[in-house]
Amino acid sequence: MTIRRVLIFTPILIILFLLQSYFWVPTYEEQSRGNPERLNEYITASIGDASTLNPVLSADSASSQIESMVFEGLIDRDENLNFRGRLATSWQIYEEAFFYVNEKIDIHGYGRLRAKEVIELLRKAKAGDLKISKETKSSLDNIRDISIIPASESLVTRYEKNTERDQQKKEVRVRVMAPARIKMLLHKVDQDLFNNLSTILGKHYFSSFNGESYLRFDQEVGQKKRAKYAQEILPSTEHNPIIVFTLRPDVKFHDGHILDAHDVKFTYEAIINPKNLSPRVADYEPVKRVEVIDPLTVRIIYKRLYSPALGTWAMGILPEHLLNDKALRDEAKRTGKDPNKFSLRQSSFNRHPIGCGPFVFREWKSDQYIILDRFDEYWEGPPNYKRYIYRVIPDLLTQEMEFYAGTVDSYGVQPHQVERLKRDPQYQSFSGPSFGYTYIGYNMRRKPFDDPRVRMALSMAIDVDKIIKYVLYGQGERITGPFAKQTDYYNHRIKPVPYDPEGALSLLEKVGWKRNKEGWLEKDGKRFQFTLITNSGNDLRKAILTIAQDGWKQIGIDVRTDLLEWTVFIQERVDKADFDALILSWSMGIEPDLYQIWHSSQANPYQLNFVGFKNKEADDLIIKIRQEYNHEKQVEYCHRLHEIIATEQPYTFLYVTRWTAVLDKRIVIKEIDSKGNTIYKKITPTKTGGYTFHFNKWIKLSAAPNFAMDG
Repeated sequence: MTIRRVLIFTPILIILFLLQSYFWVPTYEEQSRGNPERLNEYITASIGDASTLNPVLSADSASSQIESMVFEGLIDRDENLNFRGRLATSWQIYEEAFFYVNEKIDIHGYGRLRAKEVIELLRKAKAGDLKISKETKSSLDNIRDISIIPASESLVTRYEKNTERDQQKKEVRVRVMAPARIKMLLHKVDQDLFNNLSTILGKHYFSSFNGESYLRFDQEVGQKKRAKYAQEILPSTEHNPIIVFTLRPDVKFHDGHILDAHDVKFTYEAIINPKNLSPRVADYEPVKRVEVIDPLTVRIIYKRLYSPALGTWAMGILPEHLLNDKALRDEAKRTGKDPNKFSLRQSSFNRHPIGCGPFVFREWKSDQYIILDRFDEYWEGPPNYKRYIYRVIPDLLTQEMEFYAGTVDSYGVQPHQVERLKRDPQYQSFSGPSFGYTYIGYNMRRKPFDDPRVRMALSMAIDVDKIIKYVLYGQGERITGPFAKQTDYYNHRIKPVPYDPEGALSLLEKVGWKRNKEGWLEKDGKRFQFTLITNSGNDLRKAILTIAQDGWKQIGIDVRTDLLEWTVFIQERVDKADFDALILSWSMGIEPDLYQIWHSSQANPYQLNFVGFKNKEADDLIIKIRQEYNHEKQVEYCHRLHEIIATEQPYTFLYVTRWTAVLDKRIVIKEIDSKGNTIYKKITPTKTGGYTFHFNKWIKLSAAPNFAMDG
């Protein structure tokens, strides 16, 4: 199908169906008369089904939509994108920092100092008895307490492979004779602490500490391994940021069990348990340990600087009593499975979730619907809607018809419909730029996608401006890299890849691809041929599929296409990295942490770097971004990372859309004031990138209220 046929055929078909719908589809009023409870139901539609209803395991938007109703995190962001407490009423962030006393280096004017003398010197500087910089004084003022951890001896065991190919591991025993260590308790995280302290203790005080000299091995160990062990066991300096959450009392899970700090700790342990293959591991790997102080207090200690730490605790909290080791063993025995191999991924909980969110899971019929009921004991007060129904309707035209008929309550407007539906007086409409982007991703593990010149040529052969103009009807704009375009992390200096078929062909010829007599590109007797896939039910992606195929065919690339049902697409092809190239979108947050999507360690099955992108400088920048607390430096690192990824072209970055949604005007926000009076308010978008922030206060009335006096 050509672009022209897509553009002409689709609107005509829609108009025909629209005309028919007014004659045969029951009206909302007719539905309500037959079922008065319809006013108390919110029905939404999606092209794809959820994959698993467990926030620790899922990574797709369909699952996340349901999980946001069933589960609750410790925090989230308010309508102005500031953090606010949810299951946590408050939190405190501070730091413990450590360094080993380096008795083998002379401190200018003081000689070699022992632990007590080092502390005395720092206290002298803190008291103002030494000439120090403003930055160093700030670091010293931030120290709340300073103490000595005495020298000690211990025995540490490590396990190492004999060779890279050998899966057998040998035991390495290390005797550690640690020198005294200085512990500092800080009011707040100070990433520049050791740089500033080095102006007092000496430029090389920390860098010259030799941890290897304090280790004794029970067998011969190579120099590289010795250095690695020394860094792990006796790091010269250590930052340990800490978050202490105070939990909300008497919060109930849907089964009546009271949530406490053990559930928070269990959720963390479920994520990092390798048996569970959680795609969230990268967010929690920086955690050193989670401590339960008391039932309503949990302390999270990080092993290093990690600036996105707080935001990760928006993760939905799991019920420990239903999913701990004993519960999973019992379930394995009941279902006739091996308890030693049974994991959270196999649990029936993932299809019958129990959380402490505003809605209780009721029923899931695959590829048809998911039904949730209002949780009357929700800590913030029950939602106004009694029921939330998520219907799977793969065809967008059918979704549209059902919206007009009132059998679904909201509709994600397609680009060609925006202007018409925005002006329709029957509906309230909402619009805004998306936090995310659409792209074509290439499996860099497979040839010829392992060559950046090939990937660049593929991008140059696609007319993205035409996609935006004719497929999106102008409801989008070009994007060049991996950050949300609304943030300052996005590098606006990077120019979009130009549409240049001749330049693309020239680039491919330079790497050995030549046209044969039939016009197809060949190299070493093999035709340039691959398959581009995406999910069915998304007309925009289907159109992109056709446009990309046509653009590549014009320069001699033989491209097959395939549309797959959403669950199969995600679970069988994306999760297992079984594809040549695919079309997908990312929904982004405002945080600049891209570790899960772009770090080379995240390119394994069921992880999010499914294209297999690996770049040493990019890896280093991703880590720096995670550990940087200075916004300006973060932006600098992000701009460079953006530049690297744009140059490497692991994706053809296509566009960011403007989203538009419509609701019936009878759906409003319902509140009760301090005098017990009912107040109705208009629904308005928030900075979160959507309009559903106050969903728990929504209700549908039998008639639209008059907001004329609201201005």
